[in-house]
Amino acid sequence: MANNNISAETLRELYLELGLPVDYIQEDFNFTIHYLEETFKSLPFRSEPFRPNYFSFLFVKNAFGYYTIDDQRFEVIANTVYFTNPGNYRIFEWEKLEHTCLITFGEGFLKECVHHDVYQDFSFLLSETVLPRVLTEAQFNQIEELYNLIYKEYRGDSLYKNKIIGALVIVLLLKIKAYFFQDYNPIYEGNRTSQIVKTFKLNLERHFRELISGKTDVQLRLQDYADMQALHMNYMSSVISNKTGKTISSWIADKTTTEAKVLLQNEALSIKEIAIRLGFKETSHFSNYFKKHASSSPADYRKHYFSKQS
Repeated sequence: MANNNISAETLRELYLELGLPVDYIQEDFNFTIHYLEETFKSLPFRSEPFRPNYFSFLFVKNAFGYYTIDDQRFEVIANTVYFTNPGNYRIFEWEKLEHTCLITFGEGFLKECVHHDVYQDFSFLLSETVLPRVLTEAQFNQIEELYNLIYKEYRGDSLYKNKIIGALVIVLLLKIKAYFFQDYNPIYEGNRTSQIVKTFKLNLERHFRELISGKTDVQLRLQDYADMQALHMNYMSSVISNKTGKTISSWIADKTTTEAKVLLQNEALSIKEIAIRLGFKETSHFSNYFKKHASSSPADYRKHYFSKQS
């Protein structure tokens, strides 16, 4: 069953695959927020198996259902906050929905609208499986105020909409961290294969920070990531692929493309400088790589980005 699941880059793509309405889903900047009761009119509902390529926060004020992630099935009840990150096999089931808010976003949103080094302060975003957390009523009310503000901004047309949402998401993440992730360390959670995945993600993030800061100018290979954990490359590749639904090469490509987009939004940097910062020896190699994975050239992406800002 897990081998035949839907792969979804965005929530809109998932809903279309599941035959659900997408009227409430906007994806202007790799971010969505909506209330599930607006979508799931006919209950009970059980999704097809799927692998999302986005982060999600589920805020359950009054609902009941189940969430399956890999081989673990969790009960979702009132006053619950649920977090998942990209890659794992999922199924969701809803039996009751009265007030439940879902926020989804990609890494691009985090890098562009929250902070370029977001994982430094919010390492829990790298976690693989996080148990649903039940908040006190007072705690949940504070969270509810924040996601209601985010929703109003999302549905509006403010000139600074993206930046305002980014700022509100920072406050939301800080509240969530304060409530139940204050001492969280992603390295020590889960079984052996989960630790391999989390360590790989941390190593990937750390390497790109070193590239962009100029501490290194050499791109790491698949073998390098395996060597960091003293693993055979084939075994590590198998673990990453089976646990996340993406190959190591895909993780590296997505990371490179995301970081390139963020750098391209800095007009002070030439495309040649960006190529060097990301470890490309030739600008043409970088341009071809970016076009392959982002479906546009670096110059066209930059032009399109700044045309939207004006």
